[in-house]
Amino acid sequence: MSEDLIPVLGRLTPVPPRDVWSHEAHSFTPWLLNNVDVLSDLLGMDLALEVAEHPVGGFSLDLMGRDETTGEVVIVENQLETSDHGHLGQILTYAAGTDPTTIVWVAASFRAEHRAAIDWLNARTDENTRFFGVELGVVRIGQSDPAPSFRLVAQPNDWEKTVRAATSQADAAGKQVLYRSFWRRWMDLLQAERPGWSRARSAPRDSWFTMTAGIAGATYYTAFTKRGLSSQLVFESPDRDVNLTRFQALQANQSAMEQVYGHPLDWEELPTRKATRVAEYLPDTDVSVEEDWNRYLEWLLDRQTRLREALATIGGVPS
Repeated sequence: MSEDLIPVLGRLTPVPPRDVWSHEAHSFTPWLLNNVDVLSDLLGMDLALEVAEHPVGGFSLDLMGRDETTGEVVIVENQLETSDHGHLGQILTYAAGTDPTTIVWVAASFRAEHRAAIDWLNARTDENTRFFGVELGVVRIGQSDPAPSFRLVAQPNDWEKTVRAATSQADAAGKQVLYRSFWRRWMDLLQAERPGWSRARSAPRDSWFTMTAGIAGATYYTAFTKRGLSSQLVFESPDRDVNLTRFQALQANQSAMEQVYGHPLDWEELPTRKATRVAEYLPDTDVSVEEDWNRYLEWLLDRQTRLREALATIGGVPS
């Protein structure tokens, strides 16, 4: 082989995290808050982290948010050093004070006994509680900028928890199994047709499925409702005034949006609630009618695509 055909490759060099982030609370936590996609990709969730230094009693949790696919609470505690007993105790304290579904511990490295503790917690808790250990790495090639290199070192046994959920009387009852099956089909369709819409890896048991709209407090919903199957954009900030302002900004462009969308939308100010939304409904739909699922899925994909295209013509979701 001639020398000009031999590729020249750089080498990954590890960088101490402290060389990049000098302080956990003042440097690393704000960085993670602004780069949540790194953690989202690793965990397979659409994470929205909105709160830093959240008070729990006399302590302060680093980050708190939710999985936008399921609406479940997520908490994150991080440290720039090797895992220690103090942070393990803090995580359990924060979990007791916030009732999360997902608990994420980020550390520069994990001691074997702390990985074992996370595994034990995952084995002993119910299927609605998940603990993750994330090892924080930083690398560079040559003189390049440092880049994050996160690695899962402890995680739930999803297969075991799925089996336990399937054999649980509560999970097997009612429409929960049908909802989970339907949303799993929806996730497969998204992966094939719109892979950028969702990072979700597990299907919810609820009547709704959520997708991030790219800004905090705004969420795309697909849901079975009393009015029928729905495709929605929901403004659901804790601040009612923020939701109303965003809704009114969209409504000022109603004609332009509906021209692109193809027909009228439902503009719902919801005066008795904090949230506001823009939606369309497909009446006379029932998740129990499995022979209609393909029609439901095609309708959802079409309406969500139209909604996003209509929003794009007016500059996107108002922030």
